[in-house]
Amino acid sequence: MHLKTLLSLFLISFSTIQAQKSYTKTEYGLKAVIDSLVIELQFYSSKNVRIVKSKKGFDFEKNSLSVIAELKQIDFEISDHINQTVTLSSDDLKVSLDLVTGVITFQDSNGTSLLKEKSDGTHLIPKMDLNEYSFRVKQEFQLDKDEFIFGLGQFQKGKMSQRNQELFMRQDNKETAVPIIQSNKGYGVFWDNYSPTTFYDNPELTYFDSQLGDVIDYYFIYGKNADGVVKGIRELTGQAPMFPYWTFGYWQSKERYVSQEETIGVVKKYRDLKIPLDGIIQDWQYWGDNYHWNAMNFGNSNFSDPDDFVEQIHDLNAHIIISVWASFGPETKQYEVLNKKDMLLDFTTYPQRAVNTWPAKPEDPLSGVKVYDAYNPKAREIYWDFLNKGIFSKGFDGWWLDSTEPDHLEIKEEDFENETYLGSFRKVRNAFPLMTVGGVYKNQRETTSDKRVFILTRSAFAGQQRYAANSWSGDVVSNWDNLSNQISAGLNFVATGIPYWNSDIGGFFAWEYPEGIKNPSFQELYVRWLQYGTFTPMMRSHGTNTPREIYQLGKRGDWNFDAVEKFINLRYRLLPYLYSESWQVTSNASTLMRPLFMDFSEDLEALDLNDEYMFGKSILVAPVTESFYTEGKNDSVAKFDKTGSRKVYLPTSTDWFDFWTGEKFTGGQEIEKEVPIDIMPIYVKAGSILPLGPKVQYANEKLGPIEIRIYPGADAQFTYYDDERDNYNYENGSYATIEFKWDDSKNKLTIGKRKGDFKGLPENIEFNILKVKDKNSSGIFPSATKTNLLYTGKSKTLHIK
Repeated sequence: MHLKTLLSLFLISFSTIQAQKSYTKTEYGLKAVIDSLVIELQFYSSKNVRIVKSKKGFDFEKNSLSVIAELKQIDFEISDHINQTVTLSSDDLKVSLDLVTGVITFQDSNGTSLLKEKSDGTHLIPKMDLNEYSFRVKQEFQLDKDEFIFGLGQFQKGKMSQRNQELFMRQDNKETAVPIIQSNKGYGVFWDNYSPTTFYDNPELTYFDSQLGDVIDYYFIYGKNADGVVKGIRELTGQAPMFPYWTFGYWQSKERYVSQEETIGVVKKYRDLKIPLDGIIQDWQYWGDNYHWNAMNFGNSNFSDPDDFVEQIHDLNAHIIISVWASFGPETKQYEVLNKKDMLLDFTTYPQRAVNTWPAKPEDPLSGVKVYDAYNPKAREIYWDFLNKGIFSKGFDGWWLDSTEPDHLEIKEEDFENETYLGSFRKVRNAFPLMTVGGVYKNQRETTSDKRVFILTRSAFAGQQRYAANSWSGDVVSNWDNLSNQISAGLNFVATGIPYWNSDIGGFFAWEYPEGIKNPSFQELYVRWLQYGTFTPMMRSHGTNTPREIYQLGKRGDWNFDAVEKFINLRYRLLPYLYSESWQVTSNASTLMRPLFMDFSEDLEALDLNDEYMFGKSILVAPVTESFYTEGKNDSVAKFDKTGSRKVYLPTSTDWFDFWTGEKFTGGQEIEKEVPIDIMPIYVKAGSILPLGPKVQYANEKLGPIEIRIYPGADAQFTYYDDERDNYNYENGSYATIEFKWDDSKNKLTIGKRKGDFKGLPENIEFNILKVKDKNSSGIFPSATKTNLLYTGKSKTLHIK
């Protein structure tokens, strides 16, 4: 070979190597420049990687509002390939960047493909925003055609898998935008952008398209399974703290109790009837007229003694939270202070008019109410200062932060030109709930640790679980379709890593039902909604147009009253299970309300079911979402001459026990379950240990005896948890756990030594141990082999036939 030829080949080879190495290794990954695009890959852990894409020469500073994890060095390898790609490899993940096209591919450590960007699928389109340069940002991906994805927040369309649709994601009353998806392949993507965003998917293309962003910024989370994805989300965006024990009890509310005497009277009535109740909610207008909207004081003369108001509720062994908004009337002190500091946003919000009637008339005077700039940390401090002095100091137990989207009426494009502390309203629109809820949580935590923060909120954004927030589904209309749609809406919401969610039991607007609560058709809907609500993280009855208290339904002996009482009592028996599962949410990033794909990812029949779910890791719930006993919305009589039935799919790979009868079924089949008005299909997975508490009138009335129910057929394990129940001492180790283990082949139950301690820990607990047997039928709780044990904290082994 001639020297000249050899030299030419060397130069070609050298230039190829140079092309392959057109990147810079960084402390956390790599940075590459491809044409006009700057691409940076940053490992947050061996399973979580951040992708940032920006225009060359464009200076930006992006501090995530959702992600609070700090970058830290991990072990990874970097390798070049002859096809001009570079690959970053951690213990769990391979991330490859094509140095010619800029396409990024994600694989597991074995090289199995997980997700790939589309070729030419990165778009940063120049756009002016408040006279500053920015971009419309869009990233396209290619998913497998048979892949399922879940998440995106709350959209009440009745869909479980989020494939094959287009969603416009902007916070609204009944729509909560959380731009996180997770796949049945065991990965998740968090699109870290706060502007209104379009999500689109078809078999060929999936993308996020946001109206504004300085950069494309997303996180790839490889969890290997759904729990792992949620764990990765929370490692990035924060863990969920414990709620007070009492919050898992039953809540009564309506729009609205018009005086403190009426609110107190509701609690008294429940106590007189011996119906369990723990939470009562005071809705709006306790402050007076709309010019004093959200004044955070008791300007309404019907609430003349708020200190006594709270004291009487507490004396009845109940708790009270109160409605607070993200907006202020023009005659409030808050408005005056915030307006002087230019901390109010200028767009039309609720209430638009000054009168307290619905609907308002166009000729009615404007209210002048404005939303505050929750993006401003100083504004959040001012907000809390008024809230603390006017309400929290009175002893209220938590917050109903209403309209945290916030309400945005008569939407105009110029509304998004409002300048917030963090830029235009357009740039940060969807993060408003995260900011306002976070402000209340952080400031209350700084004020006291004696009372756990509890926030009920109408909207949410990625990371909001760290702020003790329990979201609800907004002002839904009372009908069967909306009840059905709540199930998949809630399940996709929790798939984004935010575990606590609920809906107004009965639906908010009951205007489709003449006579409201007196209408048997509405009563049937209400009973079924309450049965479903028994198996959501917060069991809360609420609505307008008609009252919802149990005594409004009728009396004991009436079908409607008895069915509601039965499920409220069931909720209280489930409290030990619920509280222990909530500890798993806090300590192990678990999820309480579980879509079936979380536990049965290999069962293709289960993945896209939109009407069943697991409640904790043992209980399968199949709500009844159609009418069987009334006909039409004007039916005056409920007819029970025939019993309705509901089809239930039992996932494969396990056996199932009917909760009500003890009858055992093999998984992987659809069965027909009769559903009289007081029965909702509930099944318990074989190989489960279920702790059930005593019958009580409020959550903290008494601890025991605790029924330990064993569902045989497989080995089982359960961690029973307890603590002081309403402070943050658990964060410093003040809690106790008891490990239960069932050896199915030996019929042996081992109760481990109690670990940990806390103030008020009972010296002994009475356990009634029950092994459920097939085809046992004896009422609401099937009896079987029983063993009674006074547990003293020491390890104990029992053989149970």
